[in-house]
Amino acid sequence: MIARRTLLLAALAAGPAAFARAGGDQGPPDIRAIERRRLLPRAAALLGAAPRTIAAIPAARSPAGPHDYYSEGDYWWPDPANPGGPYVRRDGQSNPGKFDGHRDALIAFGRDVPTLAAAWELTGDRRFAAAAMRHLAAWFVDPATRMTPALDHAQAIIGVNQGRAIGVIDTLQIVEVARAAELFARQEAPGYAEIRSGVERWFADYLDWLTASPFGIEEREQPNNHGSCWLLQAAAFAALLGREETLAAARTRLKTVLIPTQIAPDGRQPLELARTKPYAYSLFNLDVLAATSWLLVGGTGDLIAWRTPDGRSIGGAIGWMAPFIADKSAWPLAPDIEYPNGFPIRQPSLLFGGLALDRADWLALWQRLDPDPVIGEVVRNFPVRQPLLWLRA
Repeated sequence: MIARRTLLLAALAAGPAAFARAGGDQGPPDIRAIERRRLLPRAAALLGAAPRTIAAIPAARSPAGPHDYYSEGDYWWPDPANPGGPYVRRDGQSNPGKFDGHRDALIAFGRDVPTLAAAWELTGDRRFAAAAMRHLAAWFVDPATRMTPALDHAQAIIGVNQGRAIGVIDTLQIVEVARAAELFARQEAPGYAEIRSGVERWFADYLDWLTASPFGIEEREQPNNHGSCWLLQAAAFAALLGREETLAAARTRLKTVLIPTQIAPDGRQPLELARTKPYAYSLFNLDVLAATSWLLVGGTGDLIAWRTPDGRSIGGAIGWMAPFIADKSAWPLAPDIEYPNGFPIRQPSLLFGGLALDRADWLALWQRLDPDPVIGEVVRNFPVRQPLLWLRA
């Protein structure tokens, strides 16, 4: 079964004719053709874009320096009963007055470099690689513009603290940057040799912070999507660096902690369903779990199919959500209080689950959903955007 799936995945990446020869008579969508149509115009528009890192974006309320990432908590607002006092929480309601400059720049970086990398992989056009190298060098290598590899001041709450452990979720946006760097190293992209040591040193320093700092450890232990996002980051950065011990620990944690505590036997995700945005949070956590599972076993999908003794599985969670992705009007819970029409989009859990479990219906559903949302909050919760960076693991 594993050997057949590996053969089909290789054929899928090569195109529909190869897939047919491999025995996929009703094969999945021609992902390379889909991505070529989607990506090349977007990547071409990025060729002349200059890098813009956080060092160029003043953060007036940050307690740190220009190279230190700073963001403010989404759901925290001024207290009408205590003007000028500590902010108070409104779960699920994003404060438009919060400082988003650094996070927006990080999201753009996490969108643009993977786009350029996937376009280079598709075409071999050196211009796409050269543009990606400029951004990688600016963010990770150049002393004048690089970001400090730590998140000590993310998701701060005004009047309460200067940063929180849950701010670690902000660097979920660079998981696909690590996938792009891994692609560049593996395929010897032009220009990457000159910056590779600096890029990998940055990720090594950040992974050390992620796994050993008080904030990193606290975030790892979060029971909901925050713990999932920590694990995907640790796995993606360790995969780039070849840290097998970290990858082995991540596989164990996924099977012994995340799946048993986050997924019910019937496939529900109770911790996400309890939020004020149950639909979006369920999709988001499921995408992160599916991507982590896919990455940790080299793209075979075996961890998506894996079940606990009482039947909990990522595949089961995809199965529970898939009908409500196909027909959102059937959603049995309250609608999300923010951006209720923002989702679904082209959820990667459908792609990974469809390939892992041979579900042609999930793959067809994935293909017809929107791959390029424009609402900022939706984009932020859609960090796995470039399937070509995952299918060639």
